[in-house]
Amino acid sequence: MVQSKSAWQSAKMPKFEKFSRDLKCDCLVVGGGITGLTAAYLLTQAGKKVVLIERDSLASGDTACTTAHLTYVTDERLSDLVSHFGKHAAALTWQAGAAAISTIEHISRRESIDCEFRRVPGFLHASLESNKDERRQLRKDCDLAQEFGFQAALIDSAPIVGRPAVRFANVAKFHPLKYLAGVAHAAAGAGCKIFERSEAMEFSDKPRGVKVNGKQVTCDWIVLTTHVPLMGKTGLLNATLLQTKLYPYSSYVIGAKIPKGKFPEADYWDTTEPYYYLRIDRGQTDYAIFGGQDHKTGQQDDTEKLYQNLEKMLLRLIPTAKIDRRWSAQVIETNDGLPYIGQTAERQFVATGYSGTGMTFGTLGGMMACDWVLGKENAWSKLFSVNRKKIRGGTWDYLTENVDYPYYLVRDRVKGSEARSPRDVKNGDGKVLLIDGQRVACSRDKNGHLNAVSAICTHMGCVVHWNPAETTWDCPCHGSRFQPTGEVIGGPAETPLEEVKISAAQKATASGGKTRPPQATNGRPSTGKPATGRTQKPARRRSASLKSDR
Repeated sequence: MVQSKSAWQSAKMPKFEKFSRDLKCDCLVVGGGITGLTAAYLLTQAGKKVVLIERDSLASGDTACTTAHLTYVTDERLSDLVSHFGKHAAALTWQAGAAAISTIEHISRRESIDCEFRRVPGFLHASLESNKDERRQLRKDCDLAQEFGFQAALIDSAPIVGRPAVRFANVAKFHPLKYLAGVAHAAAGAGCKIFERSEAMEFSDKPRGVKVNGKQVTCDWIVLTTHVPLMGKTGLLNATLLQTKLYPYSSYVIGAKIPKGKFPEADYWDTTEPYYYLRIDRGQTDYAIFGGQDHKTGQQDDTEKLYQNLEKMLLRLIPTAKIDRRWSAQVIETNDGLPYIGQTAERQFVATGYSGTGMTFGTLGGMMACDWVLGKENAWSKLFSVNRKKIRGGTWDYLTENVDYPYYLVRDRVKGSEARSPRDVKNGDGKVLLIDGQRVACSRDKNGHLNAVSAICTHMGCVVHWNPAETTWDCPCHGSRFQPTGEVIGGPAETPLEEVKISAAQKATASGGKTRPPQATNGRPSTGKPATGRTQKPARRRSASLKSDR
């Protein structure tokens, strides 16, 4: 039987109480993924009084769905980084990843965390979907990496894939939840106060702080480490400008048992757009983790087919693989391929836009947050600044990357009902129905229980789409994701889809009448990519991670 959860989610995470009393601290960290826990640990070690709050449970979001490649090899090809930003910035970007890997290695050793950290080679290889000769471009990337001090070699045939590749030394991999469980234990043991099931609800200036579960955290600094940043105290205009540069993509992963000792332990990424990624683990049972098939969140109807495509490709590479897991996660791309890490308002810090390198850039975000609070100069602060002016491809391409909102808002508002009545919704399926002029997202679980919630995304009013492979409601405009019962899985939406009560008569027949006017939203800014495809070369997505990963 194929399990619908990641290879890491059987690990036991420590449990923490809900926030239930007023507190004062030096720094409040919002979000319990790899960025938040790294920042909380480092700040606590530096002597700061830290409070960390997590809306759900620690590492329960996209951090738990990573493929956990630890690499300085960015989604954006090194030669493209040089072309867009220059050699100094490109070298700095790769050095950031290397520093993050070393930090993970240092923390795991210092705290004796048994997280299966290993240094392994990484292979950037020619596309699995094409026989095109890519040696010239691979040689260019190899030469630049060597120039910047990284160990790289061009080879004719990478293991498993049999394609030309650049072999990079000293990338790594680990078990992310075992690592973060150890980090959380160490931070809490050193005095950090961690709270789960505790959502940041209202930000204030005087005193600076946040309302949580009806109580108040008063603090000097706020570090926002949610997958898509909360607005916090950022002005609406600035928050909107930031989120127009963030593009949520869904990525898909399968796991499989493979013959023991036959394949070398390593990380792999190809040059397909979007690219495939592979991780080989050795242990009591050797294991392959393979992913790809990325698409803009909410803009793919047949998500089941994406898993089928991955299975065919993995079995082509490893015919004896026994597939036993599959899962997906969301990655946040940026308009220029680099993350956004830095201050967005007075004494407020955010970190987001990690593309497929969520574990390394997420760790870096925690490192930079610590330096920011401590007033230390950081080598990457200008390069990854939230307010940097670089827009890759020019103004026109930047604008065309943000047409999703009006396109889907108008298109889905005039679409008809997807079924005549809730009775037409089968077990495990979901459809948007028109019921008395209201668009209702109706779904049934595997036992036939009907869930009915408003189909209008609470972020900016678009109509959500059903994701059959993940059984979620996804927004095609800005990437918000919701449970069938309406709870928010991932932002930018912050409030759930409202429950809709359906009478017996309404269950029998859905209305074909006009829709209601667009509902008011919660004021969150928007983000997006073009509905008709990309108009500029995108950042290459590396892993289903992960996600500042929540």
